[in-house]
Amino acid sequence: MDIACTPEELKLFERIGRVAQQMNLECYLIGGFVRDKLLNRPTKDADIVCVGDGIALAHAVAESFPHKPTVSFFKNFGTAHFKLHGFDVEFVGARKESYLAHSRKPEVTTGSLVDDQRRRDFTVNALAISLNKSNFGTLVDPFNGMQDLQDKILRTPLDPDITFSDDPLRMMRGIRFANQLGFDLLPETFEAIQRNKERIKIVSAERITDELNKIMLTPKPSVGLDLLYRSGLLKEFFWQFTALAGAEIVDGKGHKDNFYHTLQVIDNVAARSNDLWLRWAALLHDIGKPATKRFEEGHGWTFHGHDAVGERMVPKIFKQLKLPLNDRMKYVAKLVALHLRPISLSKEDITDSAMRRLLFDAGDDLDDLMILCESDITSKNKQKVKRFLENFELVKQRLREVEEKDRIRNWQPPITGEEIMSMFHLQPSRDVGTLKTAVREAILDGIIPNNYEAAHAFLLEKAKELGLIDNKSTHDS
Repeated sequence: MDIACTPEELKLFERIGRVAQQMNLECYLIGGFVRDKLLNRPTKDADIVCVGDGIALAHAVAESFPHKPTVSFFKNFGTAHFKLHGFDVEFVGARKESYLAHSRKPEVTTGSLVDDQRRRDFTVNALAISLNKSNFGTLVDPFNGMQDLQDKILRTPLDPDITFSDDPLRMMRGIRFANQLGFDLLPETFEAIQRNKERIKIVSAERITDELNKIMLTPKPSVGLDLLYRSGLLKEFFWQFTALAGAEIVDGKGHKDNFYHTLQVIDNVAARSNDLWLRWAALLHDIGKPATKRFEEGHGWTFHGHDAVGERMVPKIFKQLKLPLNDRMKYVAKLVALHLRPISLSKEDITDSAMRRLLFDAGDDLDDLMILCESDITSKNKQKVKRFLENFELVKQRLREVEEKDRIRNWQPPITGEEIMSMFHLQPSRDVGTLKTAVREAILDGIIPNNYEAAHAFLLEKAKELGLIDNKSTHDS
């Protein structure tokens, strides 16, 4: 075989070939498995294309095993698959496809192997390996995909305008492959993406975001995000992000290009963490800047309140992109809201009160927040970056000291809302919230110690101020 398979994989493919021969079917390994094996990349699934009924072949192969793996199949699509020791094997019949302008769902008819290869997105994904007895292991490459693989370029088997117009998701996939594999999109391929960018609107937000997340999870997401931006695709489904691009100069004062700054921050985070949602926080940390951009005479450009505006934008963007509207969204919004706090602490006299507040507000997400903030320190001036990072280390050290002393992270005030209602015979109301907040703020500000007795005494005085009890009641208490 022309590719380096494991002994288990080779046995599986020989079995599939034998079963196909018994059914008088031609069958081939095709697509990502072949490509990744040739590139020495890890593989966890394989696609099998047969000239005939792919579902019937899947069932027959499964039946040939003593333990008979369960076959899942989709009659409308002519596909079937089963798992074998964690390895996913998918079967499909070779087919031709034709598309209508308003849909990426094709009209499908049976076809030859070359018909099937022709409908593939890129030549490097159209490579096939024969599993037939007569030429087992032979590479079938009608579109010169092997050469493209060696040259590290992405090219479509057909005219790229046809390929991308037929199924616009292929444009996202092309950019994702370029990012993941370190390949270049052929100039005519990239130009076709630019021409067909508006076609992405017929693709569901879920499919677009799935590809976007795969780009976000690459070691250097900026490569794919920049390609999305320069192709024009990004603006079609995520205009808020593209609004960060560009720099303006007034009276000789300019600001940095916040789009490319953000790409650098994402790469910095990616070098420190594999967490997808922390990378999303990096992508959205400055998303509120276009809405808050102002030029102030004698001062220059400002973005006051962009952290709060960005926090409010996060749920809308998650909804728009069909990202999860759950704790992950809240986590991203929280980091966006807090991303200026640690850096601001490095620029002023650091009080324990400010440290306690940050520890309390960040809670379990403090370490991720610190990764984001450290990643946000970008400048071409190496001395400036060095100075900021040194100051940032001082902030981290003081946070550790205050946390060790006060244990304020994920802390809750020593008196609960239920206890407050019981103390002052209150029903759930604004007064209860006011008292609870007052205790919390007093402890965070260092006005009273973090213990029950101090909180109780403080509450009595606060309740008296609010007219909830009189002097006599305070004395009796």
